Amino acid sequence: MNIMPYLIRGLATGGQFALVAIGYTMVYGILKLINFAHGDLFMVSGMLLIYLVADFPTMPIYFSILIMIVITVVIGYLIEKCAYSPLRQAPRMSVMISAIGVSYLLQNLVAYLTGGISKQFPELPFLSENIRLFGVKDKISVFLSPILAILLTVALVFVINKTKFGMSMRAVSRDFETSQLMGIKINWVISVTFAIGAFLAAAGSLLYFSKNTGINHLAGSTPGIKAFIAAVVGGIGSVPGAVVGALIIGVVESLARAFDLADFADVISFALLIIILVVKPTGLFGEQVREKV
Repeated sequence: MNIMPYLIRGLATGGQFALVAIGYTMVYGILKLINFAHGDLFMVSGMLLIYLVADFPTMPIYFSILIMIVITVVIGYLIEKCAYSPLRQAPRMSVMISAIGVSYLLQNLVAYLTGGISKQFPELPFLSENIRLFGVKDKISVFLSPILAILLTVALVFVINKTKFGMSMRAVSRDFETSQLMGIKINWVISVTFAIGAFLAAAGSLLYFSKNTGINHLAGSTPGIKAFIAAVVGGIGSVPGAVVGALIIGVVESLARAFDLADFADVISFALLIIILVVKPTGLFGEQVREKV
């Protein structure tokens, strides 16, 4: 049996999950918060492009994509300012409930505006074109996904480790109060982190929905859950870990289909998560955090 097509599609799916998983892991790294609304923001960005193309048919598609990305980043910024920033000193459970509330708000708002009807994602120049590579014929977005995920990861790791803003991010993730005393504007750092995560969600939606073209208000749920699993498997809080975890999840699920276990693909993903957490509770690249007593 030729498993090359399954490996390539698995890496592609993993690359798409990775762009969402990085958003989860960056927010958790700073706020110790699971942003449950992140998968729904991924869905909203895809829906935005559908309406931009439908309502402004004469607008160049690349301009529509740019507007979609900008609006998605603004929404991500507003979510942080409206739902999380006022709860900075609140118990962690309150912030988690707020995140769940934002998730349901986005889902129900889109369901109301669309009538709950699935919409067709537009054909995108370049990304939606078919090519044959390594004996596999599929859309360019499939082959581009893991490459883009790795390039963005390298760029993010450089920013985090080699720039002044990255140093601020690392300081805020370690200690809010000390960072504030050192003159770091923690609210600005957190807002920019959410904006970066929103940008990655928008990029991921372009790749994911150019292949999986039907979108409804629940279209972000499964990718969001899979991306969260990937972030935990890789070690939530670690950007490279999120990407590695996503690629592993994508390949494992694709190989499950190769061996006629498609109905158990989700079960296998969760089983893999449990096994890794039992063997290494912090995930593959996670660091052991010592709690202060």
